[in-house]
Amino acid sequence: MMRMAGAVGATLMAMVYASAPAGAQEAAAPTAPPASPPLAAKPAAAIGPEQTFLIGVVRQLPEPPPWIAPLQMPPDDLGIAGAELGIRDNLTSGRFLKLDYKLSSEIVPTDGDTLPAVAKLVEAGNRFILLDVPPDALLKIADTYKDRDIVFINVGATDDRLRQKDCRANVFHIAPSRSMLTDALAQFLVTKRWQNWFLMVGRTDNDKLYSEAVKRSAKKFGAKIVAEKTWDYGPDARATAQSEVPRGTQVGEYDMLIVADELGEFGDILPYNTWLPRPIAGTQGLMALSWHPTMENWGASQLQSRFFKQSKRMMQPLDFQMWQGVFAVGSASLKTRNSDPTKIEAQMLSHDYDLPVFKGVAASFRSWDHQLRQPILLTHATNTVTLSPQAGFLHQTSPLDTLGFDRPETLCKFQ
Repeated sequence: MMRMAGAVGATLMAMVYASAPAGAQEAAAPTAPPASPPLAAKPAAAIGPEQTFLIGVVRQLPEPPPWIAPLQMPPDDLGIAGAELGIRDNLTSGRFLKLDYKLSSEIVPTDGDTLPAVAKLVEAGNRFILLDVPPDALLKIADTYKDRDIVFINVGATDDRLRQKDCRANVFHIAPSRSMLTDALAQFLVTKRWQNWFLMVGRTDNDKLYSEAVKRSAKKFGAKIVAEKTWDYGPDARATAQSEVPRGTQVGEYDMLIVADELGEFGDILPYNTWLPRPIAGTQGLMALSWHPTMENWGASQLQSRFFKQSKRMMQPLDFQMWQGVFAVGSASLKTRNSDPTKIEAQMLSHDYDLPVFKGVAASFRSWDHQLRQPILLTHATNTVTLSPQAGFLHQTSPLDTLGFDRPETLCKFQ
C-alpha cells in the first residue's frame, strides 16, 4: 500500500507540473548554467574575380601507313574531340568557382611547320598548349618558349628521350612513354609465364625504338628474347601472307611473338599466319594502350558515354590523352583558382595533386621527368584484358612507378 501511495503521489506531481505555466516549470527546475553563445559560422572561402584559362592544341597529322582498311581510317576530329570534352568537364565544376575555359586548335599538315601554329596560339593569349607533334618539333617549340610562362603538355609523343636526356622543364607528358607501354606488357606476360619472346621489328626508326623498349622491359622483368627478325618483305606481302609469314616465323620454339610495327605496315597480317600457333602482342595483337573503347570499369563507361554523346563515335587513345591534358589543367585550377601558369604548374607537381583517370587509381605527375604516372590497359580489338601494373610488382612509393623510368634510373636534367 505504501508503494502504491508513493506511485500515485508521483503521478499527481507530474500532472501538476504539466498543467503549470511555463514560468512555474522553469522556476521549479534546477538552475542551469547559462548557455554559451553559438559558434560563429566560418566565412565561406572568398571566390575571386573570374579567371579564364585559354588552352590551345597543336596537332600535326602523322604519316599515313602504306595501306589502311576503311574501318581503320582515323576520324577527322581525332584527339580534338577529347580536348573538347575536357573543356566541358572542366566547366561542370569550374563555373561555380567563376572559372572559365576556352579551347583553340591548330592542325598542321604532315610536312608542315608546327612553330607558326604555336606562335599563333601564344599571340592569342593561350598559356596552356597541348602538343601532338613529332619529338624534334616538340623540342624546338619548348626551347623557343623556354623563357615564357607557358606550359606545354605532350599528348602524343611516346619517345623515351623526351623524358630522359632530352627532357624540358616546361613540358609535361600525358602520353605514356614507350617504356611504360612495354613494361606494362612485360609484367603481364611474365605473370602468365610467357617469358620466351620472338621479336619481329619493322623498318622505321620508331619501330626500332619500340624494339629497344621491349628489350629493356624483357631484361627488367626477367623475360628472354630468343629470336629477332626484321620485316623485310615487299608491298605484296598482304596478298602472299599465307606463304610468306609461315616461312618468316620459323625460328624455333617461343611463347609470344612480339611485334614492333608502329606504322602498321605488317603487324595485322601476322595473326593466324605464323608457323607456330602462338599469341601476338606489342603494337598489334595484345596492345598496351592508354585507353580503349572497351574500357568500362571505375566509371569509365560514363566517360565513354559522354564522349559518344558529344562526338557520335568511340573514344580513342589520343582522344583520351587530350582529354587528360585539358582536365589536368582544370583539376589544378580548382585548387589554385588562378590562371597563372606558374601556379598551375606548381599545383600539378604538388604532393596533394591527383588526376581522376577512370582506371582504378588517381594519376599524378613525376617530379623528376614530368611524366604522368597512370595504369596502362592491355587490350585487343574487342576486349580489355587487364591493367598494369600487375599485382605483385611492388614499389617503395607507388606501384605505378614500376612502369617506365623510375627516379634512380632517370637521366633527366631539366633544361
